Amino acid sequence: MKIFAIIAALVLATACNNKSKETEQSVTSSDTTKTEQNKKHWEYEGEAGPDHWSEIDQNDCGGKTQSPIDIVETEKDKTIKPIDFHYNLKTKIHDVVNNGHTIQFDFEPGDYIVINGDQYELKQFHFHESAEHTIKGVRYPLEIHMVHKNKDGKFAVVSIMAQEDKKSNETFEFLDKYLPKKANDTVKVNSDFNINKVLPQNRSYYTYTGSLTTPPCTESVQWFIFKTPIVVSIKMITDLKKIMPLNNFRNVKELNGRKIKESI
Repeated sequence: MKIFAIIAALVLATACNNKSKETEQSVTSSDTTKTEQNKKHWEYEGEAGPDHWSEIDQNDCGGKTQSPIDIVETEKDKTIKPIDFHYNLKTKIHDVVNNGHTIQFDFEPGDYIVINGDQYELKQFHFHESAEHTIKGVRYPLEIHMVHKNKDGKFAVVSIMAQEDKKSNETFEFLDKYLPKKANDTVKVNSDFNINKVLPQNRSYYTYTGSLTTPPCTESVQWFIFKTPIVVSIKMITDLKKIMPLNNFRNVKELNGRKIKESI
């Protein structure tokens, strides 16, 4: 009888232990689900809009050196050198992504710029409509951000303003063919193009230290904003409007003592 009593006690203890584990797993799963539900994803309007980005996870969006800015007062600097572009005549596009915030062209390795002897590899470019940076309060219809990164993880962003024109632009006419129509769609591209044709002929620029313009709003980003806009067809801008969020731009931020330098 004692043996049966011992066996019964062991069975009861095991059952209780298993029940405890099931309860623990259930609570953990429930907590994880609640955490995921409470975790906000950023947007361009509403409760997850730019005014609330600093509340979303850990980021720099509430920092003192944020972008974009309004370019008004600048310092002309003869010592500033032209950006040293090393873009191929046949840049290979890896894919084109509609991430729900913008249209982003991702590139294969091989294109880069050199700034003060430091090499920054071109990673991608994407669009903001209307422009994020303003020049003396003027906002262009479109701004293109060419995002570069060096071996230490630092960013250098080349910004190109674009004006509308009835004429077609051969380069953007080519790019227009690959625009993903729906959010979270990706288009694989087995083709290349001359990315140099995206750049303006006059490559003088404004430069300042800022941040990425979307979360996590990483700071210590070096910005290079071309003074001269390029021309993009009305069709291209209209096509982008159809598939990107309305006004996917962040409002300008305070300089907080930062200087804007201007190449000559």
